Amino acid sequence: MIDAIIIDDEPKAIELLENYCARSSDLYHVKSFRNPIEALQFIEHKPPHLIFLDINMPNLSGIQLAKLIPNECHIIFTTAYSEYAVESYNLNAIDYLLKPITHQRFLKAIEKVSSIIKTKHDLISKHTKATIMVKSGYEKHQLVLDDILYLEKDGNYMVYHNLTKKILARETIGEALEKLPNTFIQTHKSFIVSIKHIEKLKSKYVYINDIKIPVSNRYKSILEDKLS
Repeated sequence: MIDAIIIDDEPKAIELLENYCARSSDLYHVKSFRNPIEALQFIEHKPPHLIFLDINMPNLSGIQLAKLIPNECHIIFTTAYSEYAVESYNLNAIDYLLKPITHQRFLKAIEKVSSIIKTKHDLISKHTKATIMVKSGYEKHQLVLDDILYLEKDGNYMVYHNLTKKILARETIGEALEKLPNTFIQTHKSFIVSIKHIEKLKSKYVYINDIKIPVSNRYKSILEDKLS
């Protein structure tokens, strides 16, 4: 949910945006302000995700206010004048809505904000997830552990089968096991699997993404204990 505030000195403009916010399942309208100074005090205390910001206001213009707003706040300018468009984008505004603002145009702006916030969230999540470094030739790859499905021995190499790619590393199965946590288990002389990605165990195979991976007698009881 995106927390949003509205800053505009026109009551009708505020009313329209409040109505649009209420109709959006992605937005939570926190508060509206007609006084930009009061809005700034609120933002400094509790920065919202999104600010609908009018440009032409008394005492402090939207352009001036934008320069005082924390970087983590996303701004959508709202105005009846098109001549401020270039300056608004120089301030890294997400969008620039010309009044009268249609609901369709409003929704397009919200889609932009949602996409940017999701991308930032995904990047943060990726960097906070547990990873391992895998050397492949002259390159080193940082792999998110949760994205590794299974490892397969291929000659002198281990193939790391990820959600989106494969990484080939010159190492033994023992060396691979040393750097993997106990959420991975060997099922065969040539395979290591991620327990969390196992869909089912049937006879002498485990299934991951509909791929059959052999389970030898040596490892079957250990695997069954892990799964139970």
